[in-house]
Order: sequence, then structure tokens, then C-alpha cells
Amino acid sequence: MLWQPDDTRVQQSEMWRFIAYIDNAHSLEKPDYASLYTFSIENPALFWTELFHFFQVTFEGELIPAVTDIGFHHYGWFPNVKLNFAENLLAKGEDKTVAIQSLLENGEKQSLTYAELKQQVASLQQQLNDVFKEGNVLACYMPNIAETVIAMLATTALGGVFTSTSADFGIEGVIDRFGQSKPTVLIACAGYEYGGRYFDCTAKIASIVEQIPSIKKVIVVDRYHYQPNIGSIQNAEFWQPQPVGGRTAITYKRRAFNAPLYIVYSSGTTGKPKCIVHANGGVLLQHIKEIGLHCDHNADKTLFFFTTCGWMMWNWLVSSLYFGGTTILYEGSPAYPSFERFIRIIDDEKINIFGTSPKYLKALEDSKVDLTTFNFGTLETVLCTGAPLLPEQFDFVYNRLKRDLMLASISGGTDILGCFFLGNPTLPVYRSELQCAGLGMDLACLKPDGTTAAKEQQGELVCRKSFPSRPLYFLNDPGNDTLCATYFNTYPGVWYHGDYIAITRHGGAIFYGRSDATLNPGGVRIGTSEIYRQTETLGYIEDAVCVGQHKEGDINIVLFVKMKLAEHLSDGRIAEIKQRIKMNTTPRHVPSAIYAVHDIPYTRSGKKIELAVTRVINGQPLTNKEAIANPECLEEYANYYCTAEA
Repeated sequence: MLWQPDDTRVQQSEMWRFIAYIDNAHSLEKPDYASLYTFSIENPALFWTELFHFFQVTFEGELIPAVTDIGFHHYGWFPNVKLNFAENLLAKGEDKTVAIQSLLENGEKQSLTYAELKQQVASLQQQLNDVFKEGNVLACYMPNIAETVIAMLATTALGGVFTSTSADFGIEGVIDRFGQSKPTVLIACAGYEYGGRYFDCTAKIASIVEQIPSIKKVIVVDRYHYQPNIGSIQNAEFWQPQPVGGRTAITYKRRAFNAPLYIVYSSGTTGKPKCIVHANGGVLLQHIKEIGLHCDHNADKTLFFFTTCGWMMWNWLVSSLYFGGTTILYEGSPAYPSFERFIRIIDDEKINIFGTSPKYLKALEDSKVDLTTFNFGTLETVLCTGAPLLPEQFDFVYNRLKRDLMLASISGGTDILGCFFLGNPTLPVYRSELQCAGLGMDLACLKPDGTTAAKEQQGELVCRKSFPSRPLYFLNDPGNDTLCATYFNTYPGVWYHGDYIAITRHGGAIFYGRSDATLNPGGVRIGTSEIYRQTETLGYIEDAVCVGQHKEGDINIVLFVKMKLAEHLSDGRIAEIKQRIKMNTTPRHVPSAIYAVHDIPYTRSGKKIELAVTRVINGQPLTNKEAIANPECLEEYANYYCTAEA
């Protein structure tokens, strides 16, 4: 146990208030989280209905029936409810409270109160009125700035569907996504800054608009004040930041609970990305449960998550507006001009809930920033996702950042636009473990034969009952064949998520990596994170990726390492790496080969792409490289396909 909340923190938490609320209404076995969780999965209709009441969701219609989708046969949540997503996000914030603090790496800061945010949403609606109708799609090709949030709120307030991708995507990657979702309006930034450089996007925008005929209007944002020439972009005009004619009222169109709200995209590293459509009310209910209860957010707190607009954590982050507190946006590199300035945001902005990734925590640790110079007085929760958080990284947070905080390693995905396992302000934090299963998520760990694995035994993560943020459908999947093949064919009747896990005796979980990247030498399944835990402890290795290579009917484990500057992979170090892995895991974990490479491939949202390396070294095709932040590095891995053939 690395941390345990004191009685004051527990009793002041939103989770504790909710436990008391449900206990009073429905008489839990005990007034604790375990009993609340059992209630939530045994009584899904009651549980999700009570969230409407507890969080005072604005809606019209009847909450009965709550669910007709217990077996995942169809989307069947709250069929008699209508609501508006943006109306709910903007309902609770006081006019003078700062809603959004938008920070750029160049030091520029933009603050918007809730009153100012509403005014800008109304202004954009007026600019959209001539072309945009209820049910239309609006796409953002944008950095993580306030205008992107305003665009989402204006779109969803009008009853439209919002989709986005980050401004660093190339033309092909954008067309692969927006070409399928067919937006009526494109909002795009003329350029963005990263690592101290400005990247002009106007030529890319012009090309994208030419190739997507559904786009009727383009609104260009000049956040970086470069005064771009947009004459080459068809149907383009500049963003108008102020209401015309004094109109400040937002138009809200309430839509069915199951009306489309967001289109998000799978990574698409082996083909065109899947377009996942999520439900209006399903996203709202899931996010307020996770942010309000599991993250303990409220109107008096400031929440930040480092993300881009191409990652589902952006959608999750902006839902925090629902609680009436302050949401921090950051656009740029966390390493520019220094790691020190980025981490100082916690103190400067008085952040209570700070969201990041294992990759960033590792880079911060390696940067040798003197963290004793920071106060972190307001910091009470650190959220971490994108990859399994290694045991040593738990140590780093508690030894170097702050001892009295909740470290919530969370896991879910784009597929559910939320989390399966996440944090809990009423429970202790154990080294290596995600604290608990999310309320209302009937989670289990299954063996290959479909039976439930014992505690601490590794297996597949599944969800046995439906939940509101399950996808409505995929675009271009008329019979739901792809959707069913993705989630429901592995274990019929339950949601298969593709994560290799073990559920612990504390009720939390340890994640071992994606199932599609799980190694299987000699028929024994091995999670890649078990090997990364060993390479992370070696001071000369900056990063690593571990994959399986087919050879003579079996799988050989191959480890690729990126060495730190001025370090080299010698025969002695190869032997040391193998010995370290053997001593701390098992002989089966020891790689057959270890090679040095110049870089490790990542998605644009910061996730290591083991599957892409696996396909390359096994001679399999790889398409849609636009989903990869550094696709050029894969050319080096192609050299090792011949190694398997030799």
C-alpha cells in the first residue's frame, strides 16, 4: 500500500456522498465502495437512473425503462429521455468562474469565464446558421485550444454531431477520418506551434476541402496571430469571436438519449480507422460518473489532462465543465522550453487533478528536474493512462512528486469513450494496481475457455452487461458485422476489450498490455509490460518495444531498445538485459534477440504501437501510417523481417 486516504478526505469526497445517498435510498449491505459496486452491477437500471437524480442532469421525458440492452443485442438505454449535451455542460458554472484556461507552449494564456464561454458559443452558432442543421456533422482539425471546445459546444447545442482530429495529422490521415464522417462544416486552425516551431496548415486545409465534397463551409482560426492568407481554401472565412447584432443566447436542441453525439476513430494502424459513433446521453452519464465520483471533481476544483484533440481523453477532459469548475487546456510540447516549466503549471494554475501518461512520467524522471523546488500544494490526484503504469513509476510519483495524493492509473478506451478500471478517493492505492472497477461496469477476467480466472490469474478483460457509453454503431457497417466481430465474437454475449489483465485480491487490476500484442512463446502467454518493467530499470535504455516474431511454428520474443544519447548496445549489455529479465520474471520472458533502434513508434496520442512493429517484422502489410506520430522509424524495423526468414 502506497497511499490511503484519511477519514476527512474520504468523508468529503463525492463518492462517499453517493454511497450515503444510495444506502439511504436502497439499503446497501455495507456503506462502502464494494457494496455500492455490487449494487451497481446487480441493479443497472436503478444505478444509472440514480445518477440522473444525484447529479441533477437536465432532461425531459421519462426515465422508465432505463435499459433494454442487458445482452448487448442493441443500444437500448433510456429510450424515453431527451437531453442536450452542451446545455448540461454549461448549466452549473457561475458566470464569473473561469471555465477554460487555455495555455500555449509559448506562454500565451487565454481565460474564459462561463459567461464569456456561453457568449462565444452563441456567436459561433450564429456563424453556422446558414449551413448547419440538426444531425449534421461538424469536424475540427484543431490544436487543443479554447476554440475547439467552443466548436464542440456550439455543435452539440444545435443537435449536431462533433468529430475532431489533431492539427499534426497529415492530409491522408484527415481524409481517412473525415472522408468517412462527411462533415458539413470544417473548423481548422491556420497553424500550430510545437517544440518552438510554427507549422502552417493552410495548404493542407485547402487540399482536404477539395477532397471532401460534403464540406460546405470552412472556418479558419488564427490563434497564433500569423495573419494567414486563406484565399486558396474553398468556402473559407475567419472565426468571428464576438456575437453579431448583440445576440448572446445559445440555442439548445434536446435530442434522444441515443442520438449520435461524437464520432471518434480507432488508431487505424492496419487499415482505415473505424468510425465509432457514441450516444448523446451515454457519453454524458458515463463521464459525470467517472469525473465526479471516481476523480472527485466539483465546482471548487481545477482539472487538467495533457491530451490532443485526436485522443478520446480530450472528449473526456471537456466533460469536466459539467461540474462548474475550471478546465485547463494545454497545446504544445511538454518538453519545450523545458520539463520544468510544464510541470510548474500545477502550481501556477493551482491544479487539483492532473492527468498525464506513463511516457511523460518516465521523461520527467529522466529529465532530472529538481522537483523539490515545487510546492504541489493544491495537487490531490494524478491520473495516468495510455499504457500500463509500471511499478517503478508508482514509486517515482510518491517519492518525487508528493506522498499525499491519489495516483489513479485508469484504463478504458476510444471504444467506450470512458474507463473500465479507474481511481477511487475512498480506497487505498497499491503498487502496480489500478484501484477499482468502475461503477456500473460488470467486469471480469476470463480464461481462454470462457471461465472466470481466479484472483491474480491472468486473462482477458470482459464486460458482462451493457453500459450507456457502449458504441451506437460504426459508420459504414450496415449489418453491425464489424462491430460484432470487434467486441462480441470472442466470448459470445459479452464485451471483449482486448486487454490482458489480472484482477487482484483488493478488487483492482494489473494490466499486462493489449491482447493483440501479448506474446505467446511455446503457448505460454506473456504480457509485454512484464518485460518493460525490467528495461525501465536500466539507466542506459531510453525506451523499448517488445514483440513476437513467427519462426518455425512458434513465436520468438524480439526486444528493440532505444539507447540514451551516447550509450551503445554492447554484447555485455545484451547479456545484462537478458539476465535481468530472467531473474525478475521467468526464462520464458527472455528475448531471443535484442536489437538497438533509433526510435520507437507511437500513436499521436502517445501510445506505443507494438502491433505495427509486429506486422513489419513478420512481413505483413501496414497501412494508414498517418495514425503513427513517427512512421519513418518503421523502415528500420523492416530490416528484421529478413532475420526471421534466415
